[in-house]
Amino acid sequence: MQKVIIDSCGWVALIEAGINIDIAMNELVGPYQLVLIPSVEQEINKLNAGGINLLLELLQSKSVPQDVSGDSHTDDQILSLASDKGWPVLTVDRELKRRLIEASCNVIEVVANKRLRLASE
Repeated sequence: MQKVIIDSCGWVALIEAGINIDIAMNELVGPYQLVLIPSVEQEINKLNAGGINLLLELLQSKSVPQDVSGDSHTDDQILSLASDKGWPVLTVDRELKRRLIEASCNVIEVVANKRLRLASE
C-alpha cells in the first residue's frame, strides 16, 4: 500500500475540484493510505472554522496520523518526512513542490482538468 503525505492546500484543491479521491489515487498509485501530520490537520481545522467545509472527517477516515519531530514549519516537516520515508506528497503549493522535486521526492498535484498527476518539474 502506497502512503501519501497530504498537504492542506493539496486537500483543499482536491475538495474544490470535486475529485473522487479513491478513484483518482487508485488510478495513479494503486492502493493508498493518506498520511496526516498534526500541523496539516490544524491548518485544515482553521479553514473549517472559517466557514469552508473541507470534509475533515473524510480526510481523517482515509488517513493515518503521523507524528513529526520538532517545531519547524509545516512545509519543512512534510519535506523531511517525504525525504525520510520516500512517500509522495499531495500538494499544489508551488514552493513546496519545488523543494520536494529538488530533494528527489515525488509530488502528486491536482491539475486543471480535475485529475491527479505525478509532477516531475
